[in-house]
Amino acid sequence: MIDPTGGDVLVLNVGSSSIKCAVFDSSLREVLRGGVEGLGPRARLQLGAARRDVDAPDHRGGLAALLEALEAQGVALNRLRVVGHRVVHGGPGLTQPAHITPQVRAEIARCTPLAPLHNPHHLAAMDALATLVPDLPQVACFDTGFHATNPQVALRYALPADLAEAGLRRYGFHGLSYGGVVRRLTALAGALPGRVLAFHLGNGASACAIRDGQSVATTMGYSPTDGLTMGTRSGSIDPNVVLRLAEERGIDGARHLLTHGAGLAGLSGGVSDMRALEARDDPASRFAIDHFIYWAQRHAGSLIAAMQGLDAVVFTGGIGENSAMIRAGILDGLTWAGARYDPDRNRRNAPRLHAKDAEVSVWVLPAEEEYMIAQAARDLLATV
Repeated sequence: MIDPTGGDVLVLNVGSSSIKCAVFDSSLREVLRGGVEGLGPRARLQLGAARRDVDAPDHRGGLAALLEALEAQGVALNRLRVVGHRVVHGGPGLTQPAHITPQVRAEIARCTPLAPLHNPHHLAAMDALATLVPDLPQVACFDTGFHATNPQVALRYALPADLAEAGLRRYGFHGLSYGGVVRRLTALAGALPGRVLAFHLGNGASACAIRDGQSVATTMGYSPTDGLTMGTRSGSIDPNVVLRLAEERGIDGARHLLTHGAGLAGLSGGVSDMRALEARDDPASRFAIDHFIYWAQRHAGSLIAAMQGLDAVVFTGGIGENSAMIRAGILDGLTWAGARYDPDRNRRNAPRLHAKDAEVSVWVLPAEEEYMIAQAARDLLATV
């Protein structure tokens, strides 16, 4: 039986071939991080400093190996208070953290056509965990939820009403990360700036206009493929290009190209990692970087218009937190909006890049998706 006085919160971020986890104590201090990569006969398990190969042919096997490793490192399962899951897509109905009940599970399953590469794996982990530890409460936190505050003119495509009712609309993603930006920036700045342009830059990349703490516009749309240039995703593209690709390569071929063979990888000849691109000096790699920066600047202008001004710029995500070159490139294109930075602070990845008297503040903040999930799961459980 699960001990109701237990304090640890387990956070799971499940992908098609991996299970990432973080453990937080009752005060939401992170105590352990790791996961299982490459699900299969020789999957790689890492938890803290411990690493080993495990036989994890599927998500249930991966979770079993992970739970066993957690026990071995002192995280007793009967002391876990709750498990929080990152769920990429909650559709129009699931916008707040929710207990995973049969009804909520069914709604997540109904959203599978909206996130076919993500939601089935989230469900597999939930089901496996329910079998392995049936008394452990589970909570779903939705990456789309933060953007539910967008006005209808931002969410609606210019399509007939029946298609909108069928779910063909913008949703936006990286919402858990943007929620973390609001929390962290409020603490660092003393008060949340009114109009925040936030960039979550990683292999998946997006930007968000945050007005008075709420999302009013974002670059990703119906799927995480829209918007900025990304590691292997195309970003915004003319619909007729998609139709031609579908005619020439078939639906599956077009989907694979736009999701796995485009973006930085498509522009550079196969390199999707920004660190590797910055280390190269060939024309294709330089062009890929320029493309990434240009479209970040161009989308930024649209988001600033949606907020009717700019008070702060925030960078987060792997590229946003670690690439001084990318931050400088984007900010150099936003001087017209008042965004200026100290080059030395930028080179050091300092949390604050702006001068004290700057009208527009510029920040580098760590992504806090796991923390936000842990907090939401703990708080939701406390209401029961």
